[in-house]
Amino acid sequence: MDLQTVIDTCGKNYPTLRKIKVLFNQLYDFAIKNDICNKDYSTFVNVVQYKDRNPNKYDRNKFEKEEIERIWEQKDDKYYQIILMLLYNGVRISEFLDLKKENVHLDEHYFDVISSKTENGIRKVPIADKVLPYYKAWFEDNLKCKYLIHTPDGKHFQYRNYYDSYFHPLMDQLKIDRTPHCCRHTCISMLAEAGVNQTIIKKIVGHSGAMTLTEKVYTHFDIKELVDAINRI
Repeated sequence: MDLQTVIDTCGKNYPTLRKIKVLFNQLYDFAIKNDICNKDYSTFVNVVQYKDRNPNKYDRNKFEKEEIERIWEQKDDKYYQIILMLLYNGVRISEFLDLKKENVHLDEHYFDVISSKTENGIRKVPIADKVLPYYKAWFEDNLKCKYLIHTPDGKHFQYRNYYDSYFHPLMDQLKIDRTPHCCRHTCISMLAEAGVNQTIIKKIVGHSGAMTLTEKVYTHFDIKELVDAINRI
């Protein structure tokens, strides 16, 4: 009952509750191996009852409209442009920093994510018309560099370098408290608010959540449909 009380009263959403139960499992596994106790009470902990508890999953960390407007006011700064690109493509920051120019197709308005943390993350990502000029500018900047987004000396951006030296200072300058991952949440939220079909949203952002077999195998969207969707936000 003590363990269940932790689950019932901590106020966390389902994904976090599952992690807490895993921790309980590990604690009891250790305890039994070391003769601290002889019964695994973690097996009786119920988290499934909270499976639908994930309110406003993407809303809680998204940029406010006023914050996005303030970033747009800085659109002439190439490093603020990166933030705008992230807001309108929904990719994980690691996917964007690892994006090579050879996988960017400016004429067709999309780029390929060829390495991702999930199977669904391998995908074609549409480029919104409103940020296409920034992709072109970064593509043409330092032609010797193979990465689209790169350091001033044409090197691959490491996350820590990008976050500490660019993203955080730029956000601090505008008095905005967000992380790069908030850009992904915001893009997903804006697509949903624009009435974009959930399956198309999953295709664009490489969502690792529950995709049906039909969505994975039988549903196909060509690039034009994806570009039309991203242009709705």
